[in-house]
Amino acid sequence: MIIKINPHNPQKRLIGKAVDILKSGGIIAYPTDTYYGIGCDIMNKKAIEKIYLLKQRDKNKPFSFICDSLKNISMYAKVSNYAYKTMKRLLPGPYTFILEGSKMVPKIMLTKRKTAGIRVPDNSICIELVDELSNSIISTSATMPDGTIIHDPSLINDYYGSRIDLVIDGGPVPDEPSSVISLINDEPEVIRKGSGDVSFFEW
Repeated sequence: MIIKINPHNPQKRLIGKAVDILKSGGIIAYPTDTYYGIGCDIMNKKAIEKIYLLKQRDKNKPFSFICDSLKNISMYAKVSNYAYKTMKRLLPGPYTFILEGSKMVPKIMLTKRKTAGIRVPDNSICIELVDELSNSIISTSATMPDGTIIHDPSLINDYYGSRIDLVIDGGPVPDEPSSVISLINDEPEVIRKGSGDVSFFEW
C-alpha cells in the first residue's frame, strides 16, 4: 500500500494511519532528509526482527533510529553538555550521532559497546511520525540485496510488496547518506562523511 503525504505540511489523518500500522507491529517506508528509510516502532522486537530479515542484515549490526527532538534523544542516550551543544547546532539535519545508549533502548538496537546511532532528520513527515507514535522509529535505507539504494517510493512498493505494510510517498529526497559522527566520551570522530557538513569536527 502506498499513500502520498505532503512533505511540508503532513496531513494528520494520514500520519495517524501510518502510526496505527507502526503501533500494530507493521513496517513502513518513509522519506527522510537523506534516503527513503524503512522502519518500525523501536519498542516492537518482532517488527525489528522482521526488518533484519528484510535487509538480510547481521544482528550484530544494529540499525540507527529516529528521534523527533533533542529532548527525545536524551530519553534514549546519555547526552553530555558537549554532545547537547554540538547536536543543537546541527539538528535537525542529515547526521547520525553515535552516543552511549540508555536503558530505554532495546538490547537488539545497541552495539556490543552499548552505543546507538541516533538521527533527527530535517523532514517533517519523519518528525510527525515519531511525535505521534511517542516512540522512536528504526531507520535503515531502502535497498536491494546488493546494497543498491531504491530512490523512488513506487519502486520501493513494487520491490518489497507485501513484505512492507505501507510506503509513504513524500516526494523526492536528497539521495545522499547522512554524516556519521561519534560523540562517545566527548571525543568527536567522523565515521562517515555524508551530506552533512563535518568541517566543525575536523582540525
